[in-house]
Amino acid sequence: MNPSERELLEKLDNLVLTASEDELLKIQEIDIQTQLQGVSFYDAFVNSTSLVNQSIKQESSESQ
Repeated sequence: MNPSERELLEKLDNLVLTASEDELLKIQEIDIQTQLQGVSFYDAFVNSTSLVNQSIKQESSESQ
């Protein structure tokens, strides 16, 4: 694993560890969908970091 991959993995870990309950539910939904598509959650995160983060934050804000 190269340094940039480690950095992305650390960002993903921090996203999960600091997520609210609503954000964790959204992360779980994304994880399930990626598994059904045969893609790992990490790969989805790496390929669309801003979309994943924005999607989780936006939906959690809307639910409040």
